[in-house]
Amino acid sequence: MAFQDLLDQVGSLGRFQILQMIFILISNFMASPHSLLENFTAAIPSHRCWVPILDNDTVSDNESGILSKEDLLRVSLPLDSNLRPDKCHRFVQPQWHLLHLNGTVSNVTETDIEPCVDGWVYDQSTSLTIVTEWNLVCDSQSLDSMAKFSFLSGTLVGNILCGHLTDRFGRRLVFIYALLQMAVSESCAAFAPTFLIYCILRFLAGISTSGVTTNGTLLMIEWTKPEFQAMTTTLLVCAAGIGQMTLAGLAFTVQNWHHLQLMMSLPIFFLLVPTRWMSESARWLIATNKLQRSLKELRRVAHINGRQSSGDILTIEGLFGIVAIPANLLGMVLLNHMGRRISQLLILSLFGVSILATKFVPQEMQIARLVLATLGGAFSFVAASSTLVHANELLPTTIRATALGIIGIFGGFGSTLSPLFMILETYFDYIPWIIYGVFPILGGLVVLLLPETKNKPLPDSIQDIEKERRLSRQAKQKDAFIKVTQF
Repeated sequence: MAFQDLLDQVGSLGRFQILQMIFILISNFMASPHSLLENFTAAIPSHRCWVPILDNDTVSDNESGILSKEDLLRVSLPLDSNLRPDKCHRFVQPQWHLLHLNGTVSNVTETDIEPCVDGWVYDQSTSLTIVTEWNLVCDSQSLDSMAKFSFLSGTLVGNILCGHLTDRFGRRLVFIYALLQMAVSESCAAFAPTFLIYCILRFLAGISTSGVTTNGTLLMIEWTKPEFQAMTTTLLVCAAGIGQMTLAGLAFTVQNWHHLQLMMSLPIFFLLVPTRWMSESARWLIATNKLQRSLKELRRVAHINGRQSSGDILTIEGLFGIVAIPANLLGMVLLNHMGRRISQLLILSLFGVSILATKFVPQEMQIARLVLATLGGAFSFVAASSTLVHANELLPTTIRATALGIIGIFGGFGSTLSPLFMILETYFDYIPWIIYGVFPILGGLVVLLLPETKNKPLPDSIQDIEKERRLSRQAKQKDAFIKVTQF
């Protein structure tokens, strides 16, 4: 009896699947936004050099007491190329003669200018970020990108580790450990005493994010039948989108990065309580020859789904698969009606075209650029979910997590390298955007080389894939023979 037949007996979308799905969706809702934390906690506020005549209450060169703050800044800070006060340099001594130049260019030499040796003054109306915490500005501004790089590198390592560990120790155990590691590392990051420790903790959080998302996906699709797998994966991506929207809303109300970090991390500890009621993937248990435990899980699922009679007849012998939300719903419709290959070709092509069009539309057409950017973000969500659906249906249960980890490695490489591609703008402004736009289109064409998996059961072993390929080849040969005979 195939596993799909057993799943149909115990219920492929009953109370058990709905409850476990809700819990995993909540977990993804809380875990996914952590990849965007630096967009808010590492925001760079307005800043300037600390200058004695303005910022030291015990020193005052403003003898007359009638000079305005703008006048004091003019004599204390040089102008940058845009004729605005420089953010990273100051005059060694106040240049009082600049007050009498009436806008003319002064003869100021480089020896009159020095870096911000006494630190910086930040705009007090903006939020407290890691930039203000560790002065990640001017010569240290590149460290801001290092914080993002640490998390993305963690996701890359996580895809390598979690895939192997998941196929060896199971989906449930790795999922629980990843939740615990994320809760601990992200909570500790809020109290990091140095920037180096903060980056290390974010690296660990990146590793755990891969574990949560990968194993959450597997624990959903391996307990449902093929007709519902596109829907479950779509809901998972929608949960991530809602989480990112929630993070954006919190970031505008919570002005302290320590508090925002804790608000996004501490609730994850509460997710550890319901994990005791999670069920391991019976597909993985059977594939790894843990038959007694798989029988126990199947009977438990049958009981929860109200199919006690089906659970009783199972034996060991019978054991021998806001913008983001509507976009992904549309993606689900495309996957179910157009098939996996054609829908991915369409989605990835539209994704690439929207990126290219956004860059080539003139800056003055702000509404058009906004619409195209919004469509590009929507197509990115749909592309991710459709690719994940197709990948899960192509891979056998015995190596599914490992293979998804390898796929995640390449995704991690792309995420890690994407900020570096922007360096190419110094040579030609359009190069990075051409890369971002052309690669999805090429990816959509490559999908046509893969087999269609719409409404087909999940393969449990490599032999299942070989059997399906052999049957497909025989069917094609039979069709060709019939056509030749008719002719």
